[in-house]
Amino acid sequence: MFAKVIIDQDAKALDRVFEYVIADGQDIAVGMRVFVPFGSRILQGFVVDISDSCEFDKDKLKSIISPVEDFSAIKPEMIELKKYMSKKNHLKLASVLRLFIPAEMRDGRVKELFERVYEFVPENADLVGKRGAKQLAAIDYLKEKGRATSKELAQFGQSAIKALVDKGVLRIEKRQVYRKPFALQENCKRVELNDSQKHAVETMRQNKTYLLHGVTGSGKTEVYMHAIERVLLEGKNAIMLVPEISLTPQIMSNFKSRFGDDVALLHSGLSAGERFDEWKRLFSGQARIAIGARSAIFAPLDNVGIIIIDEEHEQSYISESNPRFDTHDVAEFRARYNGCPLVLGSATPSIESYEKAKNGVYQLVELPVRANGRELPAIQIIDMMNEIRTGNSGMFSNQLLADLANVVNNKKQAMIFINRRGYSSFMRCRDCGYIAKCVDCDVSLVYHRQDNRLKCHYCGKQFKVLSRCPQCGSENIKHGAVGTEQVAAKLAEYFPDVKILRMDNDTTSTKNAHQKILSEFKNSLPGILVGTQMIAKGHDFENVVLVGIVDADQSLYHADYRSSERTFQLITQVSGRAGRSVAEGKVVLQSYSPRHYVYKFAANYDYKGFFRKEENIRQVAQFPPFTRIIRVLFADHDEEYVRGLLKTCYYKIEELKSVYGDEIIYLDAMKSPIKRIQDKYRYQIMMRLKLEHADEIEEKVFEIVDKESKNAVFFEINPQNLS
Repeated sequence: MFAKVIIDQDAKALDRVFEYVIADGQDIAVGMRVFVPFGSRILQGFVVDISDSCEFDKDKLKSIISPVEDFSAIKPEMIELKKYMSKKNHLKLASVLRLFIPAEMRDGRVKELFERVYEFVPENADLVGKRGAKQLAAIDYLKEKGRATSKELAQFGQSAIKALVDKGVLRIEKRQVYRKPFALQENCKRVELNDSQKHAVETMRQNKTYLLHGVTGSGKTEVYMHAIERVLLEGKNAIMLVPEISLTPQIMSNFKSRFGDDVALLHSGLSAGERFDEWKRLFSGQARIAIGARSAIFAPLDNVGIIIIDEEHEQSYISESNPRFDTHDVAEFRARYNGCPLVLGSATPSIESYEKAKNGVYQLVELPVRANGRELPAIQIIDMMNEIRTGNSGMFSNQLLADLANVVNNKKQAMIFINRRGYSSFMRCRDCGYIAKCVDCDVSLVYHRQDNRLKCHYCGKQFKVLSRCPQCGSENIKHGAVGTEQVAAKLAEYFPDVKILRMDNDTTSTKNAHQKILSEFKNSLPGILVGTQMIAKGHDFENVVLVGIVDADQSLYHADYRSSERTFQLITQVSGRAGRSVAEGKVVLQSYSPRHYVYKFAANYDYKGFFRKEENIRQVAQFPPFTRIIRVLFADHDEEYVRGLLKTCYYKIEELKSVYGDEIIYLDAMKSPIKRIQDKYRYQIMMRLKLEHADEIEEKVFEIVDKESKNAVFFEINPQNLS
């Protein structure tokens, strides 16, 4: 027998199948990881097929050395998914296969954890003398419990336990221990569904994609749990995705209280051991519901009965690092493979998804009112230019400060949203204009006052704070736009006796930090939580009556066709955190452009009106979903090499215009908006295509780039981030 093996190396030259002999007596199956001889080295590989014939001279083939594990780590569904992703996303085969197993499992850094369990053997009890007091006490303990761990028996002393084992009074067994991600609060009450929720659960049964459009607080999570409950009763399994790690503690608590040990968690915030154990529980069928961020779409579950993507509009579902993929595409493949429904849920669906629902590609299911029957919180728009004209040049409007004072006096809670972390976005010399930038990235450094350091948010490098300008020597240094750290510090000055918490990438870098911050905030009355988009979605706190949006314009004027959509989504999502219980909620939105159409629609929670406006703009301007954008990003430490490669590929791609004409709406080569990241120079080719021949043109572009390049290229379709 012969095995087709993909070598576990991320090199273009090895991006193909190699054939090996399966020696007599070797138990090798499709999906196994194996050790194979490769030149003078021994490498790991993935067995993707087994055949009784080979394409090469079998006498020249080498034999597989041995399997890495005694089971097939890659399941049949994932073998098919590998074929789909490598073709659709133009990815290396090994890069795709690596997505399907925990990273530490590949290099042997993590394995099952076992503990010793001692069991009492009654027939040998007479071998213990009456003077062995500790041994007799241990026997009495085990007679009552039946079996116990080493930790439990430590109270009787190591020598006593060893003596009992030597005499045969205790029998030792090994038992696998599963490392649990975190302590969970089991606090989810089962609620009666309203008519809209019942209709949603009953509707979402067929093998199709459903867009669940529910306003914030409409009870989408309860709908998800009821739909999953039905699937489990049918003997099937479920995958539930959330966009942020910060949402998983609350979601996990709800699901754990409803489904117990059937739930497993998968995301990058787990330790290596926890991630491996949760993966193994899903792989073996001990857990039946996978919950997590983007990577959980690769959960090793068989017989999937439903896949749910909550907050489906979030750009975090698009992988922006290699290997690049769209979670929606993977979910659609797995739903087709398993013949199960795919549910995309959101209060603010992406324009692309709602367009598909409008055209019947997806089935639209709506939850138009809040589950508690209360109104959505009123949004008050504050013109910050008027604040300046009346003498208030601070970061908070007078209205927001007054409303915060009311919250504090009434012992309630508020959330303050600003989608920028750090203390200030840059440090600049007022005299010569010098801005402190990262030495490896073409971006300004962000000042973090708590650490008193300048930090690069792209590569992580840190630098000393400027006391004087290194260019002209001036001490006249100005700080840039405010971030979460400065907002929290200023609020502490206004409200010194109030618990003020901050939630951003800086405060949540340690294990279980999300859970600790959210738990502390929940128990703080009064309390104020300052945060980035981490706080904008999914969280449900009954005492939050006020949401303040400090700089609503921040995402509005990015050089990106999605900037209006993202601004509308963020405003709607963060506004939905207020008034989710009995008390009425309010939102104060601060803007320097209060008459922009986005704010008019957002203030009225008019998603459909916003969609019609945005749909018209994109159709006229020829942007997705009515066209397709292709971005070919070239990055390397050698700028001359990158520029040369860019030119070669561009001139060859340009020749396609003679074949496809105006099917190629736009084509240009340029520096990337951020020219350098992690000391790699970045150039790009941007294309916009009409949809009719987009697949064909995309394939030809990829063939050109693949032929000319080494490993310096990233291929993106409708990229979420053009920087």
